[in-house]
Amino acid sequence: MAKLSAARYGKDNIRVYKVHRDEKTGVQDVVEMTVGVLLSGEIDTSYTEADNSVVVATDSMKNTVYVLAKQHPVTPPELFGAIVSSHFVEKYKHIHSAQVKIVVHRWTRMTVDGKPHPHSFFRDGAETRNVEAVATEGTGIDIRSAVAGLLVLKSTGSAFHGFIRDEFTTLPEVSDRILSTEVDAGWQWETFGSVKDVEAAGTKFNEAFDSAREITMSTFAKDESASVQNTMYKMCEQILAAVPKVKAVDYSLPNKHYFEIDMSWHKDLKNTGKDAEVYAPQSNPNGLIQCTVSR
Repeated sequence: MAKLSAARYGKDNIRVYKVHRDEKTGVQDVVEMTVGVLLSGEIDTSYTEADNSVVVATDSMKNTVYVLAKQHPVTPPELFGAIVSSHFVEKYKHIHSAQVKIVVHRWTRMTVDGKPHPHSFFRDGAETRNVEAVATEGTGIDIRSAVAGLLVLKSTGSAFHGFIRDEFTTLPEVSDRILSTEVDAGWQWETFGSVKDVEAAGTKFNEAFDSAREITMSTFAKDESASVQNTMYKMCEQILAAVPKVKAVDYSLPNKHYFEIDMSWHKDLKNTGKDAEVYAPQSNPNGLIQCTVSR
């Protein structure tokens, strides 16, 4: 006999843009986000009995996000995620958990004639600031903050050798190589009891984001990397030390490979080892290294 073992539903890819206008200075600040909402609770009959009386329409979820964005601050995104997720659990008694994912897209203020422009911005990369907030009835609000899509590269200062060699191994050992990856790093906060507790954290969310981003780039640049695994562990350790209210840090780092091109076929042209200057960037397959480090 079939049995519904898990169910949730919601609205994805809700595009939101909000502008704050300072009437005194004429300076405007903008935030652009993509928001996703997923609800779970006593909704089984909508699947098993075609009972739509338990369904909050996904279009209503979209409208709710817009209204809450008008009525409340959307920065830091951790606070807005807590506001939206808590709303659904408090508003609808049969909804026991609400997951809200927020992707904040970069808009960086332009500098014009040597001064910050009051209302003009540019997108300086695909990097995003991400938040996942989950409000659960009787438990509180769990928040994971993250930086994603941060593409980094260094042309030296990375090695990889001493790994297992057997009948399947063709990869040569290297003492110096190009290291590049697209950073997806997240940090899980201790559970918050309420939206007020999230609000009370204040600037800690922005400070944690800035610290995690700086630690990631500084460690990536300075570490004489023996492996991606070891470098990412050092990043996790430092973020845990810098942000006391974070209980775990996770990284997912795909290798962006650059291969030497053997040009010896052309007039014995040297372009390998210490003579390598021209490389072929690779797309896939690629290595993928992940870890979570907790207190």
